[in-house]
Amino acid sequence: MQEEELRVGDLDQYLFGQGTHYDIYKKLGAHKTKRNGRTGVYFAVWAPNAAAVNVIGEFNGWNEENIPMERLEPLGIYEAFVPEAKVGMLYKFLIHARDGRKLYKADPFANSSELRPGNASKIADIPNFRWGDSTWMEKRELQDVNEMPMSIYEVHPGSWKKHPWNEQNEDGFYNYRELAHSLTEYVKEMGYTHVELMGIAEHPFDGSWGYQVTGYYAPSSRYGTPEDFMYLVNYLHKNKIGVILDWVPAHFPRDAHGLAEFDGTCVFEYADPRKGEHPDWGTKVFDFGKNEVKNFLIANALFWLEQFHVDGLRVDAVASILYLDYGRQDGQWVPNKYGGNKNLEAIEFFKHLNSVVLGRNHGALMIAEESTAWPMVTGRPEDDGLGFSMKWNMGWMNDFLEYMKLDPYFRKYNHNKMTFAMSYTYSEKYILVLSHDEVVHLKCSMINKMPGLYDDKFANLKAGYSFMIGHPGKKLLFMGQDFAQFQEWSEARELDWYLLGEEKHRHLQNYVKELLHLYKSNPACYEADNHPTGFEWINADDGDRSIFSFVRHSFDGKNNLLFVVNFTPVARQDYRVGVPKKKQYRLILNSDAEEFGGSGKEQPLVYRAVSQECDGREYSFAYDLPAYGVAVFKF
Repeated sequence: MQEEELRVGDLDQYLFGQGTHYDIYKKLGAHKTKRNGRTGVYFAVWAPNAAAVNVIGEFNGWNEENIPMERLEPLGIYEAFVPEAKVGMLYKFLIHARDGRKLYKADPFANSSELRPGNASKIADIPNFRWGDSTWMEKRELQDVNEMPMSIYEVHPGSWKKHPWNEQNEDGFYNYRELAHSLTEYVKEMGYTHVELMGIAEHPFDGSWGYQVTGYYAPSSRYGTPEDFMYLVNYLHKNKIGVILDWVPAHFPRDAHGLAEFDGTCVFEYADPRKGEHPDWGTKVFDFGKNEVKNFLIANALFWLEQFHVDGLRVDAVASILYLDYGRQDGQWVPNKYGGNKNLEAIEFFKHLNSVVLGRNHGALMIAEESTAWPMVTGRPEDDGLGFSMKWNMGWMNDFLEYMKLDPYFRKYNHNKMTFAMSYTYSEKYILVLSHDEVVHLKCSMINKMPGLYDDKFANLKAGYSFMIGHPGKKLLFMGQDFAQFQEWSEARELDWYLLGEEKHRHLQNYVKELLHLYKSNPACYEADNHPTGFEWINADDGDRSIFSFVRHSFDGKNNLLFVVNFTPVARQDYRVGVPKKKQYRLILNSDAEEFGGSGKEQPLVYRAVSQECDGREYSFAYDLPAYGVAVFKF
């Protein structure tokens, strides 16, 4: 509970008006407090162009007249203290627009919400949760995110697993606490380092997957209370698993109870529809020219990291914010003052956002899902970069998937698709992603993108995942891809876990598990992701045989890894590979092992390089490389 006399003061208004009140969520919204010795709830809402505002709720029988709110100048914040209001009660703001309309709005700063299809806000009291993750948080403060292992498991909580239907839980959702135990067990066993959770901020429509948000400050009530969500983060941290949330500052829906035309006018969105509306998505665009709107979003990012201990935010649809003409035809957009298509206000917003969030939370992550060649997304703001920690590598993903879909015969004509990313990999700090977007809307599941018959599909997928793990950049896999789910993903049903009763799917899952543990336990795979010294092609040009060989180097030059990946169904007896040093090379991963569905043929575990030129190298050794074979050697 807040201290005596919680209220919005002159300094709060000044800072909010400047766009620098980073804890504004502690004042706006609904907060349990005391006034004149009485316990109650303090309500405050920003509605600058309203004629009047009342707070209505279960505490006054939804009476539209008996709790008028007092307007504070100069910003137009309305406040009221209500002794009858209690934690858990539903409420809304009744906004009287100047044109006479009555608008029934959910609280933009609410920490909890009614379960959809209801859309009222719910009074919550979140500061009382007792955290037990101090070891994790202290370690996070000291970590260098660029040099740590990062293999992310992207999860949509509502469809990861479901309970059988019953009347109390018609959707079958796991609540946050159930999810904590079940998800943690799976993620630890598989070897992922982080989970990325989709759709946590409150949203009205399940089919938006959480990308059309109405409650930016409220964990979705589909899966429980704010305390339940804190329990999930706390539990993951105690098990040494990081938590990333999808975060959506790009747009918001038009739902009548949400942010759209909040006080009868465009408060949160640009007033000009050529800037304030996304034609493709039918949504509203935040007005990055308004300090209070930027403050709403920056404080929201800080809220998740500092109040909920989240380790990072993956910022959705960054390109749609940066480009004024994104998804718009000629005449549908307004150029900037220089006549260009860059949103100068949005650029300033990102620099401000990332400077503050990362400046206050060392070791946290701000990740850009940015799909163009915008320069210096991960560059420092002082060097005119946007200041993100990392960027999704969409270029690598597109090239990789195009290559993997090809019949192996045609791969030799597209060899460069797998090597091209190395020409720009050090221009940004990248995450290699195979996300939910790639397995929906008739794009096929990962296994069904693969060419060939049943067995070939699994062999192709093993080779593809191996290449991904070896390639510079952090990693992300969407749920279901690690055991070759056949169906496309749908938010309406759980993953096809029954497939793990079949040998092929179990073998693939074993193989991905082996890859993830190999990645996490070998610094050569991750610590020099952003240094040219960390990666070396052995042979990038063996297009005729569609074989790639490369080395990942550690900083100290010890325990380096040699990857050899064969993308055709042709076995290469005595495949000779050039190597950097005349040393012993120990086989630590063989995709042909029986536990991964391979032939189980015995292979020597140690290979001694000899003085025989190959791949332009003085030294080499020979190895039996199976069809679609993958071999990883340590030296």
